[in-house]
Amino acid sequence: MDLSRRQILVGTAAGSALILAWTLLPRRYAPPLAPGKGEFAFDAWLRIGRDGVVTVSVPELEMGQGVTTVLPQIVAMELGADWRQIAVEPAPPAEVYANGPLAARWREMWMPLLPGLAAAPDSGLARSFAEGETFVVAADGTTLAAYEASARATAAAARAMLSMAAADRWDVRWEECEARDGFVIHGKQRLPFGALVEAAATFDAPRIPVLRPEPPAERPADVPPGANLRFPRLDLPAKVDGSYLFAGDVRLPDLIHAAIRHAPLGESVLGSFDAKAAEGFPGVIGLVRHKRWLAALATDWWAAERALTAIAPHFSVKGAPDTGKIDSALEAALHKGDGVRLAEAGDPDTWLSGHFTLASRYEVAPALHATLETASATARFSGGKLELWIASQAPAAAQLAAAEALDIPARDVVVYPMPAGGSFDRRLEHDHAIEAAILARQAKRPVQLTWSRWQEHVAGRPRTPVAAVMAARTSPAGDLAAWKARLALPATALESGLRLINGKTPRAAMAGAAGQFDPLAIEGAVPPYAIEHLLVEHVPADIGLPTGRLRGNAHGYTAFFTECFIDELATQAKREPLSYRMALLSGQPRLAECLQRVSALAGWNGGRDGSGQGIACHRIGEGERCGHIAAVATARRDETGVRVDKISAVVDIGRIVNVDIARQQIEGGLVFGVGLALGCSTDYVQGLPTSGRLGLLGLPRLADCPEIEVEFIESGADPADPGELGVAIAAPAIANALFSATGLRFRKLPLLSEDL
Repeated sequence: MDLSRRQILVGTAAGSALILAWTLLPRRYAPPLAPGKGEFAFDAWLRIGRDGVVTVSVPELEMGQGVTTVLPQIVAMELGADWRQIAVEPAPPAEVYANGPLAARWREMWMPLLPGLAAAPDSGLARSFAEGETFVVAADGTTLAAYEASARATAAAARAMLSMAAADRWDVRWEECEARDGFVIHGKQRLPFGALVEAAATFDAPRIPVLRPEPPAERPADVPPGANLRFPRLDLPAKVDGSYLFAGDVRLPDLIHAAIRHAPLGESVLGSFDAKAAEGFPGVIGLVRHKRWLAALATDWWAAERALTAIAPHFSVKGAPDTGKIDSALEAALHKGDGVRLAEAGDPDTWLSGHFTLASRYEVAPALHATLETASATARFSGGKLELWIASQAPAAAQLAAAEALDIPARDVVVYPMPAGGSFDRRLEHDHAIEAAILARQAKRPVQLTWSRWQEHVAGRPRTPVAAVMAARTSPAGDLAAWKARLALPATALESGLRLINGKTPRAAMAGAAGQFDPLAIEGAVPPYAIEHLLVEHVPADIGLPTGRLRGNAHGYTAFFTECFIDELATQAKREPLSYRMALLSGQPRLAECLQRVSALAGWNGGRDGSGQGIACHRIGEGERCGHIAAVATARRDETGVRVDKISAVVDIGRIVNVDIARQQIEGGLVFGVGLALGCSTDYVQGLPTSGRLGLLGLPRLADCPEIEVEFIESGADPADPGELGVAIAAPAIANALFSATGLRFRKLPLLSEDL
């Protein structure tokens, strides 16, 4: 993105610090983080101290994806800093960190009437909305799209100003100076950043910051598994020695703890309970009653939890969802509902009327997030002001929700961002922040609320269940001529948006999204293959179950439908699955290369009967910023269930900033995808999930994890996010491998959960 003087505004901030308010609009913002003693601020992104320490502000939640390493790495490489002198500080929500690209992706959520006006990733309309609403949200892998350009611009401007300060001392042209390893260098002369920063703050930034010729990147060949890393994760040492503080580790003076019981899903409310049953537990301080929950306060969490167990509050349950009703609603919508055409090509009405060569029904059950760390929030309410220590992917939304719950201005709520022990999009929700705020006001002292695993599942927003019919017509030779995908599911993304952006309750969000078509809910359903006649339909279904976003989102089921069905077509045509796909990928050279290379990496044998090998490919994203993956899984079925022995994957995500973190994300996504393929699901009875513990979710243990090998394709395309690709590809690759091993088609997730 081009920068101009209009886009870089220079001013002086508190403590003689320099603030460069980098924005698409000519606005000034107060610095989100004021510089400390001996520090000088450069824009909202970095501060440099007289001691040479470069502190990078990170506006997104660190939830294991490595954002607190990748963004600082971008700054360090552009600035020329020494990695050993880089520090990180989480930034509070502020307009300057608005995520415009994500606002553009989620345009239907906030501009449902004319979403096309904000479709471009750099849409000024989306950016204006994001800044106006303090839309600071970590989701859909938009970190680099949202922040790389501004972070680089700030670092380049700071590098120039440091060079100006050094050049002034040496009486040379600043353009002749070089910044490297924390020093400004000119010939044999060199000065550290710390010795220059105070003088640098007195210089004006260049009219247009001069970026380094090459953007921050690492070559995959230079960073094989086990290599010495130039940019190791900054959060890793503290996580290894246990000193890393998560949301549940906050401790304040006079802190008390809270446990909670939520009402079942539906129009359920708290009924009667025996408060005296809690009196015999040492440490119990009191109870807090709310319309839809009951909380116990105690000196420690275990005392509060035991008290609630003894009380066993009764809830009046009405309109509660259960699995039978959910399945019936999906079935009725699939066969009788009015579908909305969200994608079509050619003449589908002619080609897809009447007889299909092949039609198959697929299902996906609700999937739980299964985060390692359950919801936790610490709140302190004093003098009409609220302080919140939470892990949130949308901290500004949590701030506003807590303020509305207490009927105070949002400016009187201070959010301290904490990292999360996994999120998988669960921390887009902020129920726990509201509850902690109410409890702190009631208790008149700091309260830490922690949900039990059972309550995490009860109050969770699972990934939506889906029913789908995949149909195709082929030529007598088996060539694919026409394709139809009809997906029945609620408008789950719009529902999530109504909660997140509009502050709706779960039931109000379901009502607001009911009957609406939702492009994000079926994202990835358009196959990457060259098919002349195509139709993709969304059939809105009212299932009575609040649903939400989960890692992989729609791609977690659309890739399963597409790649399993394309395998069925190859089998029916008596074609080898790899060559069948390759013949249809004439317009997708990057995906085709992934397929070719993974076949060599995995020793693909054609998926012959009994081999236990299955292949699949998928893409996520649009335009240049698009991620591609192909995988070969080796799986079998034995007396203990499904065993996945190996997954080989080849990935093209464009330019890679940090290869080691990208590999972690692909590997972690594959393991997460194995969990979704084989478990992670629950039924519902009277509004309650039947799976209350992690041990009941069929998650892979360390001994169950397959051998994983990942290879990256070097590419100069815009960087795409690696975090969702492995999640999407795992299930179809495993399902196709099981067909090879057993001769049976498994068309429901979790696999083996259907009656064959």
